[in-house]
Amino acid sequence: MPPKSADNAGHGEKGTASVELIAAVPFLLLALAAAAQIALAGQALWSASVAARAGARAALIGADVEAAARRTLPAAMRDGAVVEGGDDDGIVSVRVPVPTLLPELPEVKVGARSGLGDGDG
Repeated sequence: MPPKSADNAGHGEKGTASVELIAAVPFLLLALAAAAQIALAGQALWSASVAARAGARAALIGADVEAAARRTLPAAMRDGAVVEGGDDDGIVSVRVPVPTLLPELPEVKVGARSGLGDGDG
């Protein structure tokens, strides 16, 4: 048996890096898709919060709450949005559907509430 040298030390492991890469790629793609879906949910929550704030401002001055809230939402979220409140207490609630990367995923809605009192802006 020849002594191990730097030239022949890893000959028994030829191709293992390729096999490991092929085995790891699906998990990396799954992690990337999960991160993208979480980012979409965060964007939907942020949009709902901005819309609720706009609706609360409209309620404070006596304007149309629903129209103000819907105007601030991205076009893709306006159809499925649910705007409630703005009556006596001035608290507005907005729920929007989270866009999905895959159409097979179930619909999930996120929401936010906002209210303004005298002196708030």
